[in-house]
Amino acid sequence: MKSISVQQLRERQDVPLIDVREVEEFAAGHVPGAVNLPMSTIGEQLDTLPEGPFDVICQVGGRSARVVQALEARGHDATNVDGGTGAWAEAGFPLER
Repeated sequence: MKSISVQQLRERQDVPLIDVREVEEFAAGHVPGAVNLPMSTIGEQLDTLPEGPFDVICQVGGRSARVVQALEARGHDATNVDGGTGAWAEAGFPLER
């Protein structure tokens, strides 16, 4: 499974970011530009995923890792963000609300 750090995420250009946390968690603060597709509903929304490579984030990296594994098995080019939104905030990077 591919993974990147929050520092690498910040430097990436033109790679969609999917946040798999629940709606309330996402609303409380997320990486700017992230799109919310909760893990609990992503199975019903597979047709909305980006065509090419994309990154997947959650709060600490556990849920996103499981989602990335499942999506890779279906042929998607997904990359997990290690440390998740928590690590992003701890690094002092901005959150959107």
